[in-house]
Amino acid sequence: MSYKGKITTSGSSEAIRLDKDLFKQNPEFKQQAEVRADIIGPGKMLISVLDRAEVAQEEDPIVGAFLAFLENDLAKNQSAVSPLSAETVARAKALTEGVVFNDDDFE
Repeated sequence: MSYKGKITTSGSSEAIRLDKDLFKQNPEFKQQAEVRADIIGPGKMLISVLDRAEVAQEEDPIVGAFLAFLENDLAKNQSAVSPLSAETVARAKALTEGVVFNDDDFE
């Protein structure tokens, strides 16, 4: 879902005004909610609510946004989901045979 807005001034600060529907449909963005803005590319910003319990651990905002997108897309398009075929699993096993990794490499 997308919402339109405008950059404006509020007192002595810059502010972003967004459609009221965003706040009606997403109550976690309530007034006075503490948020974080991450610049994820030129002209792109990701805004996250910080006062949610699951945000307590440091998370990658890009991965979180991508996983939220996948969750939403899968919920809307359940018929597009199908199990992996035995051939695909066999191919993946063949492609990764002999690959060694250490979990510590991914921290």
